[in-house]
This record gives sequence, structure tokens and C-alpha cells, in this order.
Amino acid sequence: MPDVFTQEKRSEVMSRIRGRGNKDTELAMIQILQKHHISGWRRNQAVLGKPDFIFPKQKIALFVDGCFWHGCPKHSNMPRNNQEFWARKLQANKDRDKFVNKELREAGWRVVRVWEHEMKYPEKVAAKLIRRFNQ
Repeated sequence: MPDVFTQEKRSEVMSRIRGRGNKDTELAMIQILQKHHISGWRRNQAVLGKPDFIFPKQKIALFVDGCFWHGCPKHSNMPRNNQEFWARKLQANKDRDKFVNKELREAGWRVVRVWEHEMKYPEKVAAKLIRRFNQ
């Protein structure tokens, strides 16, 4: 299916998407944390990779990754228009995620990544976090 926007309009629309404040993911994660009495988290801290949440005492960095932007193996699909650009962009995101994971681990952090689609199962997400706390 062809894009309904011109290339200029699509560029403008995409430029307005921000990496913070995604209500579908970050606010849903806050609800999970609160419901399961998981405390000690902070947001918007100056940590490499800009984790969505950190737990400073436990040195846990929590990222909530969007399926499209981070290349979810189950749900990511390549746009039909401008495929070369998107292939480079999405691969660069995956490479950056790997680099950030490695650097944070070398600095003594534990990294937890939760896919956007996992947020549909809050009990599983909470269990995943609790397991990381107990490691």
C-alpha cells in the first residue's frame, strides 16, 4: 500500500515522534511497577543509553523498547517506502541497543529490556523484573 503522505509530510510527521513520554509504554510500565509495589525507580536520569527507568540501588537499567523502532523479531516490519533508509535506521537502533547493553553491563549495571508487545501481559513483565531483582 502506498504512503498516503508526500515524502515531505511523512518526514515532518516522523520528526515529531519523541523517544520519551510514550503513554502506551512508559505509563503502562509505571502502572505495573505501582501495582506490584516495585519501588525505588527513577526516570529521566543521566545514564548511558537513556533508560526509561533506573533502579539506582540495584543498578538496574530498564528499557521499554517499541517493537517497530527496536526491531522486534515478532512484530517489526519494514516500511515499503524508502526501504534503504529504514533498513539503515532500524539496524543502527539495534546496534546502539547492543552497544548500550554492553557498556552498561561493563559499568556494573544489570539491563532489562521489555518489548512493547510484552506490556499486554503485566504479570509476566512484573515477574521478569522481580527475577532480575533477585539475581
